[in-house]
Amino acid sequence: MDKSKIKSLLIKIISNKFVLTLLIFFFWLLFFDQHSIWERKEYESNIKALNEEKTHYKTEIKKDKRSIHELKTNRENLEKFAREKYLMKKKNEDIFIIIKEK
Repeated sequence: MDKSKIKSLLIKIISNKFVLTLLIFFFWLLFFDQHSIWERKEYESNIKALNEEKTHYKTEIKKDKRSIHELKTNRENLEKFAREKYLMKKKNEDIFIIIKEK
């Protein structure tokens, strides 16, 4: 085909009102709709961040369950936990807090 024939065919196709309407519709969907490309990218990044947060909290829950089980089964661990975390002490006992500087 000749270049002029290709151009004329292309102009006829583009100037068709149905094709033009479809092009405008797809352009609108891609860039201005609430489900546009940028919105989808933002949603995907939010989903990725939430999944990472979910795995972090799942590992924290496992650690906490393990420590709770340990505290319920062993009296010595319960006393150690109370002394370390809540600075509890026995009568006639002094507590010295040592803070390590980095």
